[in-house]
Amino acid sequence: MQSSRPKVLHTVGGKSLLEHVIHTAQKLNPINILVVHGSGSEEVQAQCAHLPVQWVYQEKQLGTAHAVHQALPHCGEKDRVLVLYGDVPLIQSETLIELINKLDTESIGLLVADVEDPTGLGRIIRNAANEVIKIVEERDATDIERHIREINTGIISVPAPVLRAYWSQLSNHNAQAEYYLTDVIHLATQEGRPIRAQRVNDFFETAGINTKWQLTMMERAYQQQQAKRLTELGVIIMDPLRIDIRGDVFIEKDVVLDVNVILEGHVKIGEHSRIGPHVILKNTTVGKNVEIRAHCVIENAIIEDDCVVGPFAHLRPDTYLKKGAKVGNFVEIKKSTLGEGSKANHLSYIGDASVGARVNIGAGTITCNYDGANKHPTIIEDNAFIGSNSALVAPVTIGKDSTVGAGSVITKDVPDNQLGLARVEQKNIAHWRRPKKSSPKKS
Repeated sequence: MQSSRPKVLHTVGGKSLLEHVIHTAQKLNPINILVVHGSGSEEVQAQCAHLPVQWVYQEKQLGTAHAVHQALPHCGEKDRVLVLYGDVPLIQSETLIELINKLDTESIGLLVADVEDPTGLGRIIRNAANEVIKIVEERDATDIERHIREINTGIISVPAPVLRAYWSQLSNHNAQAEYYLTDVIHLATQEGRPIRAQRVNDFFETAGINTKWQLTMMERAYQQQQAKRLTELGVIIMDPLRIDIRGDVFIEKDVVLDVNVILEGHVKIGEHSRIGPHVILKNTTVGKNVEIRAHCVIENAIIEDDCVVGPFAHLRPDTYLKKGAKVGNFVEIKKSTLGEGSKANHLSYIGDASVGARVNIGAGTITCNYDGANKHPTIIEDNAFIGSNSALVAPVTIGKDSTVGAGSVITKDVPDNQLGLARVEQKNIAHWRRPKKSSPKKS
């Protein structure tokens, strides 16, 4: 991976590889999820401490069978073990459920796949009856076996007592001096135990990651997967090659996502909303019939129905736009509420403010909320009108139906139904001449 970061902490779609696998495992409602880890995994445990798993330490890395053997003491006699891999992030719960449903208490389940290039992968060996009889790792394969394109994905389901019984029969006499989990298949065949092989058609679903290029390809595959899922739910995606979903998104039907939209964290979007090009939404809830225009950045915000935002607006954390509010171009809002039907259409900064309903905030207005040490609130009550290029120096309250004259610096409260005006008196100087540039001296 050419990285100081543990492989399973690299991300696809904003989640670590390991987190993807664990979230898939959770959908199977397992008795327990065991994560086998080796030396140097302190960082993995620290970053994944929130996950509902039991950590099992493997002191020496002696192969896949050895890793599974470390987990067996935590498995009951009636348990069935499903082996997944921390660097195979796109395995789907539906595939695993389909595999498990084929199995009885005695059989072994195996996921296989046909690939164009099987280099480096274990080959599936079948008998004349087309039954799986063993798996051969590439380093141990004959020339004929290396031409087989049906490969072992590594994902296997075995009854826990069977794994215990087979462990004493496994050997590490092979090219890698490791205990192969794949040898379980050969032992099962000798014993006459049934093996149920299920083929996976999507290569990326069972593909592992060992290089940065594979990580990049997996990211694109994941994004295509997410785009398809959303369209099946009724979302319109203008270009599935230009969308990035980096978290958990819940989008209702007839939402339009334009090109280069990025959705991060937990994002909800109500039906008939339109997200314009080059928009970033992070941990944000968007209501119905909302229009977010091009180049907006919105984080930790709530936007109610029928709002219009942008273009080029920046809604920072704890912004709350109530129904029908409008935020225009080059407006920044932070930790503020904009009331129902209120407007801030141009070039304004609103911070630590509570804005009532039907308020008009003129172009160039700012709330001066920071005195160099502390933040202070601004309150603008219903139906107030703030003239352009005004500065509201917090803490300050602008009352109901009041007006602030354009160009004012307001440092005191403006009562209801009054005009607040704070300007330096204008002076006009007669006979004034504008300075002119002096002519350059001739050499």
